[in-house]
Amino acid sequence: GLPAAFPALPLELTVLYNSLLFTVGASESATGGEAEGIRQGLLRVLEAYGVCRQDLSTEDLWQKLLQEVTAEELKAPLHRLGALQAACWLAAGHLGRTTRLFRLLSNTKDSGRAYFPDRENELLFLIKAWHVPAEEASLPLAQSTKELKDILWTTAAFLQGLRDLEAGNFPTALFLLQEAAEGFCSKRVLAQIYTCLGYCAQQMGKPQTALQHLKRALQVDFQCLPALSHVAAVYHELRDTEGELQALALLYEALEKKPPTAASSSLYCLIQTELLLHTPILASLLRHRHPSEVKYLLAQRCLQDGRVTDAIEHYLDFLTLLQEGLQEQVPLDDSSALPRIPEVFLEAASALEQGGRHQDAITVCEEVISRTTDLIPRMLQAEKKLEQPDCPSLGAGLSQKKESLCCLAWRAAGYLHQGWAWAKLGESKEAIVQFSRCLGDLLRVQLYGPGVDLTGNFLTEVEVLQKIRLLALMGRGMQFLELKRHKEALLDFQHSLHISPGDPAAASYLVQALWNLNRKQEAATHWQKLCLSTAGEDRQQEGHGRCCPLYLVSCLKQMAFLHHESLARSVREYLRTTGQDPGR
Repeated sequence: GLPAAFPALPLELTVLYNSLLFTVGASESATGGEAEGIRQGLLRVLEAYGVCRQDLSTEDLWQKLLQEVTAEELKAPLHRLGALQAACWLAAGHLGRTTRLFRLLSNTKDSGRAYFPDRENELLFLIKAWHVPAEEASLPLAQSTKELKDILWTTAAFLQGLRDLEAGNFPTALFLLQEAAEGFCSKRVLAQIYTCLGYCAQQMGKPQTALQHLKRALQVDFQCLPALSHVAAVYHELRDTEGELQALALLYEALEKKPPTAASSSLYCLIQTELLLHTPILASLLRHRHPSEVKYLLAQRCLQDGRVTDAIEHYLDFLTLLQEGLQEQVPLDDSSALPRIPEVFLEAASALEQGGRHQDAITVCEEVISRTTDLIPRMLQAEKKLEQPDCPSLGAGLSQKKESLCCLAWRAAGYLHQGWAWAKLGESKEAIVQFSRCLGDLLRVQLYGPGVDLTGNFLTEVEVLQKIRLLALMGRGMQFLELKRHKEALLDFQHSLHISPGDPAAASYLVQALWNLNRKQEAATHWQKLCLSTAGEDRQQEGHGRCCPLYLVSCLKQMAFLHHESLARSVREYLRTTGQDPGR
């Protein structure tokens, strides 16, 4: 409450600087109420000069003080407060304000293009060019201005590198992040910088360089577990499954141990770089995965790579975690590696099937079927694209219909997997029942006709449903063949070709069914057409993989036609016998 007095200002500003430093250090954030404390300090200086300018913004106050106050005694205290102001603005992401402040602090007309040719890096030059005034030994400081300057430079380089990384300016981001890595910071922040460098190099198409940066991050701070996540992502991009699985296994082991947080470094500062970094992209790049996410990734990658035994083990571990309340622990948002839970169950069933554990697969699928039954309406239609997608009520209806289509696909897939499991157990009649239930479910949704949207709102869902219908028809037809019910098999294969014209497997089974019905001329004609369309087989197989969820891949493999050579010999013999050219 005392009026401002010029002789006491250096001490007053130093006390303010120290108190604000302790406030920031205690709160572990520089985005709180420090700004108002700094503003009041600036107004006290103006008050000592007999000026009252409450109307000025903080930025204008700095400009007025640094341009008009020339007293040597106030230079060091004001610059210290200016450094603290810069820290607050950097923490809030105000790089422009920080740049203008350092123009005043450094009194530099040249923007420094000789060192940083890009104008947006002017801030880094200005911080380097800023000469910290000599500090009086009689006024003890909680943190030296020189130390704060170094921290500000590292923070500015890191923040600008992150901005360029987010904008896709990878060469510039790489340069800035490398500069930040040379700055003054804790081991924890240095590991984070190397992690960002690894991600940047990966985006630039340099996976080996990315791995070097990520390895360096782990060497600096072995608890920088996001670096291990990025290592796994790089190996995945390189299609190095062994390396990816090793990285994921190490990550899972480290997460399970839950070690205590290590000290960031041997040095201690009230204001450190980590207190000034609050950007969404950094939070995204350094997101810590939940152990269950890593366990799922291990299961998924093993299944994709054909390591069925390992996949089963990981999926069963994951389902155990699910029973322990996983959904309450992991947010299932876009940043999560987890798909929808029914899809995980279906993937687990697929792994169990491939591992010969057919009864277990049937049990897992029954769980999916029972949980989704009450969520599916009697009838659904994939309607034409809505003309007013921004309307909230229409958007809600669209979302509900999409959810219903997903539930329908999951339940139908459950029946589909049960059908294949019973078929593998040699129970063709029970397999036909399950395939028929799958097809009956799909009658609830109109997949064809003038009202169906195949290009808009429900493209993925409709394609998955069509794929399931194709697989169910093929599976049922194959079981009809096993039971010598060739006419019913023929109908299913004809319907399969209607869904997927030119499909090699469906066409081959169609020829087999016709041949078994002694309709040999028709069979020979279709076989010749199939031989002529062999050139398009690769395209057909590519189409099978498009929009095919992982839980359907094993079903696709099971519908492969395994008797091509014997059927081909029989047809060729028939063509020779009847005097037809088998080469046509």
